[in-house]
Amino acid sequence: MRRRPAADVLPEHMEKGTAKNHHTRICCLALLSAFFWMLLLYFHFVVLGGSNVDESVKLQPGPVNMEFTPAHVTDARQVPSLSRTSSTQPVPSPSRITGAHPVPSTARTSGTLPVPSPSKTTRTHHPAPSLLRTTGTPHPVLGPSIIKESRETEKYPFMKALRTTENKSDPCGGRYIYVHDLPPRFNEDMLKECKSLSLWTNMCKFTTNAGLGPPLENVEGVFSDTGWYATNQFAVDVIFSNRMKQYDCLTQDSSIAAAIFVPFYAGFDIARYLWGYNISRRDAASLDLVDWLMKRPEWDIMNGRDHFLVAGRITWDFRRLSEEESDWGNKLLFLPAAKNMSMLVVESSPWNANDFGIPYPTYFHPAKDADVFSWQERMRKLERKWLFSFAGAPRPGNPKSIRGQIIDQCKRSKVGKLLECDFGESKCHSPSSIMQMFQSSLFCLQPQGDSYTRRSAFDSILAGCIPVFFHPGSAYTQYTWHLLKNYTRYSVFIPENDIRKRNVSIEERLSQISPEQVKIMREEVISLIPRLVYADPRSKLETLKDAFDVSVQAVIDKVTNLRKDIIEGRTHDDFIEENSWKYALLEEGQHEVGPHEWDPFFSKPKDGIGDSSDAEAAKNSWKNEQRGHS
Repeated sequence: MRRRPAADVLPEHMEKGTAKNHHTRICCLALLSAFFWMLLLYFHFVVLGGSNVDESVKLQPGPVNMEFTPAHVTDARQVPSLSRTSSTQPVPSPSRITGAHPVPSTARTSGTLPVPSPSKTTRTHHPAPSLLRTTGTPHPVLGPSIIKESRETEKYPFMKALRTTENKSDPCGGRYIYVHDLPPRFNEDMLKECKSLSLWTNMCKFTTNAGLGPPLENVEGVFSDTGWYATNQFAVDVIFSNRMKQYDCLTQDSSIAAAIFVPFYAGFDIARYLWGYNISRRDAASLDLVDWLMKRPEWDIMNGRDHFLVAGRITWDFRRLSEEESDWGNKLLFLPAAKNMSMLVVESSPWNANDFGIPYPTYFHPAKDADVFSWQERMRKLERKWLFSFAGAPRPGNPKSIRGQIIDQCKRSKVGKLLECDFGESKCHSPSSIMQMFQSSLFCLQPQGDSYTRRSAFDSILAGCIPVFFHPGSAYTQYTWHLLKNYTRYSVFIPENDIRKRNVSIEERLSQISPEQVKIMREEVISLIPRLVYADPRSKLETLKDAFDVSVQAVIDKVTNLRKDIIEGRTHDDFIEENSWKYALLEEGQHEVGPHEWDPFFSKPKDGIGDSSDAEAAKNSWKNEQRGHS
């Protein structure tokens, strides 16, 4: 048997040795790798994990509470302090939110930011983010302000709206208005039937130009060349609604709204049915409206206490006291749902808390700030040859009226000017005649009309004429949002009884005011002009706040304060509605009311709020609309 050469044997032997060494290396590498991973896992779970567990134990002693559900974590879409951010900007996870600062909501729109899923916002080695300590302190991952906001929102649905004020980068924070999209029968359909809105006035021409009426020609040079219209004094319904369309903080998200506007033309509605219609017809639209509102989810947030609407009539048209067919007006303001809402009217009730006075519209509707500034400057420079003036008609059928005595004093005075109004053609119905007289007078007499108030007061202020009032209900307790509470700065007050008993000469009383004081008072009057006029709804003022702006902000402040009171548990059980006019005069922080020098002016019968004289005043105000159209 032949032996193989050594060269044949060596390769086989070498191959076996190499294979043995290769397996040994693999085993070593595997052991080293396993040892490395064991060290890594030990470090991760024991060292790092142990420190986290210790910290968690220190912060969260005792058992945990499961009441905060993961569903609330998805509310984090409203948590980041981001406004006007593009949809591509990432939302910080709750683990990055320290909870040391308040958590505002997003700005104009909700749901536009990407929301991380709960699985991406928590770490597996932390307790679940839905857990709270039994002491109420949230887990540090989620942040106390986030959990607090979620719990408060659950308890108070309006918390999201309040939080918008904390977003300093959002100019609309705390100012958003949501507008109900009412069926057209509550507003626009009325304008289509404008001929039925008044027995004596063709309201069709007065609803043109967004409610301003036809333009006034400046033939006599009394007006400015632009911005003047033959505006009906009861057209605020449509003017206000059209101004709302230009409001810069409208929102489609009612959950962030500071207040909710109801564009119901309440004044136009009642105007159609006051004469010759039964109470069922007069009440129909009001009942239909509250039924519609109460079915809306927006109503449930505060049961309507954040809602407001506007009516360009006096309050007595909406306060029918009984179900007698002969009684005046409808019962809109006595409906339980409407008592929760705020209603802005050109004359409010001193004894009720759900209506608020806003100015009658004047003839001036500026389109820009410069229009107002130039008019104010012009009023400062005018020469005024009359000490005082009065435009109005006597009220022989009203024994309480002092108009007869005022007219007599005007006729006897050499420094007084009278523009006497009566049936038929009269200069009282000429805007240029009225404004010309007011512009030439230092003081303008403003006694009560058929009711407490009259449009003439605002026309006189527009003309830079210092108003003289004889009843606090004509201005001081009515327009507390728009006028100065210190009425002596811009007006003169002469109690009615002093005129009625002939104890005071108007001429002597006004002559005692020094020329220097007159100049100071006139400047105060002129400075009030922007707050008392309604800007053209088709444009927008740049820096000035008009009557609309002042009214909306006042409603927002009212609703905001109410929400804060609810959160803090203040119920104001001591509030006496009959003293509403007194509460309106209180300073910030005051709550209690006591005896007042004006109490005799607002004494009421003991059998309830309101009386037949209020309804009679409302009826007479309608009858006197006929003066210029007979």
